[in-house]
Amino acid sequence: MKGERGQASIEAVAGVAVLLLAGLVCLQVLAMGYALTVADGAAEAGAVAAVRGRPVGAAVREALPGWADSRYTVTRTGETVRVSLRPLALVSDLSGGLAVSSSASASSK
Repeated sequence: MKGERGQASIEAVAGVAVLLLAGLVCLQVLAMGYALTVADGAAEAGAVAAVRGRPVGAAVREALPGWADSRYTVTRTGETVRVSLRPLALVSDLSGGLAVSSSASASSK
């Protein structure tokens, strides 16, 4: 009987650890989704600025939240603007590997 209680305790601790890890993975996936949404809006703002003849980089910077200040890159090819963004990560070394990007283009027609 005593051995069964010990085994149940070990299983409970392991179960809590697995649930905690699953929760952290879910939070990271949500952070990536949010970063993609933010990158979408920034790319669109950059494309609109390009059509209006305004600086693309400034428009993208204004469209991004403060936490993204050092986490993004902007490239422009013609009328297409691509924004790559490294999301906030629970383990900072993973941030680069989790980068998301979005592109948008606008036409003056």
